[in-house]
Amino acid sequence: MSTHASDPLAALGSLPGVADSVDSVRKAVDRVYGHRVMRRRSNEITSEAALRGARGSAALAGADWALEEVRRRTDFGGDPEARIVGAALRLGAEAGQLLSIWRQSPLRVLARLHLVAAGAPDETTGRPRQDGEPVDEPLIEAPLPDAAEVAGRLDGLAQLIIAGGSAPALVTAAVVHGELLALRPFTSCNGLVARAAERIVLVGSGLDPKSICPAEVGHAEQGQAAYVAAFEGYRSGTPEGMAAWIAHCGRAVELGVRESTAVCEALQRGAA
Repeated sequence: MSTHASDPLAALGSLPGVADSVDSVRKAVDRVYGHRVMRRRSNEITSEAALRGARGSAALAGADWALEEVRRRTDFGGDPEARIVGAALRLGAEAGQLLSIWRQSPLRVLARLHLVAAGAPDETTGRPRQDGEPVDEPLIEAPLPDAAEVAGRLDGLAQLIIAGGSAPALVTAAVVHGELLALRPFTSCNGLVARAAERIVLVGSGLDPKSICPAEVGHAEQGQAAYVAAFEGYRSGTPEGMAAWIAHCGRAVELGVRESTAVCEALQRGAA
């Protein structure tokens, strides 16, 4: 049996343009990791990337706050936008704690991410939705798979992650992100959880071990319309659509790299 037959994610790596995206992302990540500031102040870059990533993910979920407002606020329990920003910040803090569990039990991690994002637990929190339960996800209007399909596809995704494979980190991250958007397995916060899971893959794979390349920044910078259009490519399941989604996720990582490079430059100027 060929590698691609046994590892469907690896097969996606051979789609037209995907290898170029993977290579471009790897070079961009290597450049920011080679920045002289990273040798002395990587913890500051990681903290700032988490903040900016949370801001970006919240923006896509409908709470497009200025970075300084996110930085300044301490109370996120009020209006709906504040709750979205609070959820994104909590997910950013939690994701790093779940890396060791992800490869063994991705479904446990997804349940935990939803619990953290939801904030106020109820009977729907941290478990896949059941038929008839409403889903609050205004950005993604694609038809909702039923509960049986959600359970089956989540199980298939988990098996792929546990099995590992030779697919590039970008490909795996894009598929995890896209599949969670397609399924919307929870009653709320699915986009936030999907983007946090993408981050876990990028960090846990070793592509971005210090979590300094916030793809969420790039997804937000490309805009909601481009995000939804690229996701429709993923949902189509066509080679062209899948390749376009992976490329979109690759550009998001590169824009995250650009953001953290700017932070490095600012710190360097301040230290000069």
